[in-house]
Amino acid sequence: MSRYKNAITTFDRIINKKRYSTTIYPTIPEDNSDLHFIAQEGDRCDNLAQRFYGRADLWWFIAKVNHLTTMNIPAGTKLRIPTSTKAAIGL
Repeated sequence: MSRYKNAITTFDRIINKKRYSTTIYPTIPEDNSDLHFIAQEGDRCDNLAQRFYGRADLWWFIAKVNHLTTMNIPAGTKLRIPTSTKAAIGL
């Protein structure tokens, strides 16, 4: 499922392309079932999403929850991995 599923789109006739409006993601509250993980050298959001969710395309969910702005994660970074992806997939 695309994270842009519910995004509002417009068509820009000047550049002949579809544009997406800003998507506002919900805040994901902490839960007792969340996993806590310390990143190691070479960890990336897409690899962690594949490892924990079986879907690399949910990389953005891990990034959003942990306020990351890049796919690469510095070694030693403490991460919260929600066990449920309902909030991500339900968008």
